[in-house]
Amino acid sequence: MGSVKDMVRLKGKIGRFIFSDRYSVFDWGKMPDLIEDKGKSLCLSAAYFFERLEERGFKTHYMGIVEDGKPKRLNELKAPQNIMQFRLFDVIKPLRNDSGYDYSVFKDLKGGFLIPLEIIYRNALPPGSSVFKRLREGKLTPQDLGLTGMPKEGQILESPILDISTKLEETDRYLSLGEAKSHKCSY
Repeated sequence: MGSVKDMVRLKGKIGRFIFSDRYSVFDWGKMPDLIEDKGKSLCLSAAYFFERLEERGFKTHYMGIVEDGKPKRLNELKAPQNIMQFRLFDVIKPLRNDSGYDYSVFKDLKGGFLIPLEIIYRNALPPGSSVFKRLREGKLTPQDLGLTGMPKEGQILESPILDISTKLEETDRYLSLGEAKSHKCSY
């Protein structure tokens, strides 16, 4: 059980995500109230992107949205649903050493494992965004974001930006695109 979705393992290497109406803020965890139909919305949005990736030739673990007990493609659904079926994969953790994390274990792996990165799509910079803390600390510059000057809280971006962070470290660490593409992510 997670703060916003649950996972159920079926037989073998098949699982289901049950997207809930719960939500979390930053790393604080589950908030006390719910957002009606949020689970269905997130489930359908995720399915949309999986299906678009597959149309472009990318292999995914996505099997479909569950309706009437079986996985279906979006165009087969009668109504919005909040359960997604997928093939399970291995979670391999980077090695921890004195200098940080060593990702060389991923170098020769082929398929069927979690890539331990989170890709964050930003089209705005709301108050509290981690971007502002990183700018204040000098870990990021406006130019890194494709901006000519310092952004303001609440700013809508003319062009979206992608942020990439680690997911299996003690705390999430932001990476450049070059670092994320490399198997040498130990710093």
